[in-house]
Amino acid sequence: MNQFAGIAQPEPTTDEKTMATLAEVLQLVAGWLAPLIIYLVRRDSKFVAFHAMQALLWQAMVFVIWMVIASVWMIFIFSTIVAHSGHPTTNNQLPVGMFLGIGMIWLGALGIMAINLVLAIYFGIKANRGEWAEYPVIGNWARKIVRA
Repeated sequence: MNQFAGIAQPEPTTDEKTMATLAEVLQLVAGWLAPLIIYLVRRDSKFVAFHAMQALLWQAMVFVIWMVIASVWMIFIFSTIVAHSGHPTTNNQLPVGMFLGIGMIWLGALGIMAINLVLAIYFGIKANRGEWAEYPVIGNWARKIVRA
């Protein structure tokens, strides 16, 4: 018997561990789609539903973060272009700040991809061991949604 949120939970079966692991790891290649399909197919298992919901909520957060980064990138590019459109230059060079800003946004995007990779592998291993490991903040939401 596993302890999760102070309540004794039955040991997950091998099939449940495999499906929960797939829900966590397949988000790397399929984004939100794989966890959603696994959640819909196996929501009768609290263990699988919990891990699939965590992955689904994480992918929703990643999507929101990507949209914020894309918005900041567009605002930065357009503001740089507008700021320099009234200044005629003889050699038509782009401002240095534009390249620095794009570099910072690119590093932020790489950071998000690295965090996504680490979380998927870490929680995939935990799911394969049969552990009810929670993502920070999201784990609480997932537990409430699946009523585990």
